[in-house]
Amino acid sequence: MSLDLIVTNATLPDGRTGQDIAVTGGRITAIEPGIAAEAAQRIDAGGHLVAPPFVDCHFHMDATLSLGLPRLNQSGTLLEGIALWGELKPMLTHEAVIERALRYCDLAVSQGLLAVRSHVDICDDRLLAVEALLEVKARVKPYLDLQLVAFPQDGYYRSPTAARNLERALDMGVDVVGGIPHFERTMEDGTASVKALCAIAAKRGLMIDLHCDESDDPHSRHIETLAAEAHRLGLGRRAAGSHLTSMHSMDSYYVSKLLPLILEAGIFAIANPLINITLQGRHDTYPKRRGLMRIPEMRALGIPVALGQDCVMDPWYGLGGADMLDVAHMAVHAAPMTSREAIRWAFEAVTSVPAAVMGLEDYGLAKGCHADFVILQAADTIEAVRMRPTRLAVVRRGKVIAQTPARRSTLDLPGRPASLDPASYAPKDAG
Repeated sequence: MSLDLIVTNATLPDGRTGQDIAVTGGRITAIEPGIAAEAAQRIDAGGHLVAPPFVDCHFHMDATLSLGLPRLNQSGTLLEGIALWGELKPMLTHEAVIERALRYCDLAVSQGLLAVRSHVDICDDRLLAVEALLEVKARVKPYLDLQLVAFPQDGYYRSPTAARNLERALDMGVDVVGGIPHFERTMEDGTASVKALCAIAAKRGLMIDLHCDESDDPHSRHIETLAAEAHRLGLGRRAAGSHLTSMHSMDSYYVSKLLPLILEAGIFAIANPLINITLQGRHDTYPKRRGLMRIPEMRALGIPVALGQDCVMDPWYGLGGADMLDVAHMAVHAAPMTSREAIRWAFEAVTSVPAAVMGLEDYGLAKGCHADFVILQAADTIEAVRMRPTRLAVVRRGKVIAQTPARRSTLDLPGRPASLDPASYAPKDAG
């Protein structure tokens, strides 16, 4: 038997070691020790972790890499970021949006990030960003899955043409219904927008992903309406609520009612820890709120929680680098969730869980799945979250599309080793 690619001596996320991965025709054909076959290309994983690609199920690609245009966010608040984006929108050009998005996708691929759900603002009557990102989606399809959300950044009702533009964007081929109910003028309008948007998703048979309650206001409770409407309309796993930061400030008795409602509805929750902990709590003195949804309690109940990146170098966030392990690393600190089990989950929250949010088909490390994976300079998933290691190789449909040399340091210290491999620091019996 002749293979297109074989990866040898791999450690898998489930803990299996010494595994070989056989690839033919862009699919995984076998995963087992000691595969004896000829292959057009062989990669020795050297005992390092081989994982399915990273997935970012909450991002804003139309704004990415625009930091400083037209000015910087001085307050660091969500509202100034929205205002800045409003100033930038009239200045956008088709070519500039495409160029920034393609540059970002290059960076994402280098980090093993091969699937992104991006919200795209539809409140510009030109739908310039929609047209640009639809073109980007087609151009990156060979190496990255890009899913677009029709996002009324200025409010579905607050913006006078948003309702019409959202339908136009969906007709153009945008994949998912979006919304931002907490940015409507009143709580009542926010509630009405959730109901209207859920109805659109149900009628069109689409997924829905709403920015919900990205606020420190404990009375911002639109996730309750989203869960109720998703349950009533049978949207289930086609629905997701993103951010949910007001949950951090809510009365615990109310949360004890809310979380079972979310579970009953069967919807996903998407936390964005990098952004949530920097934008929220800005009006606090001390103590300062972290402004993060109650991830440990939601996980304990069985609510599927994914982690998103949200922003990279844009009006809302001046940092970021397309590294989903930065997101997982921050989550375990901010939640906090530092048990070995919780850190393993954080790795799943930037791989398999967001893949389910996006409905990616044939994703994962199993026979018959797409041969999409990343080789990390780490011993296991916990070490990957701890170190945010080098991506030694990134494979898409059986083809190596990115490689980075292993990180090694040379030392000149009396009586100490001459070189150092950071992956060698993995604890032996930590469990």
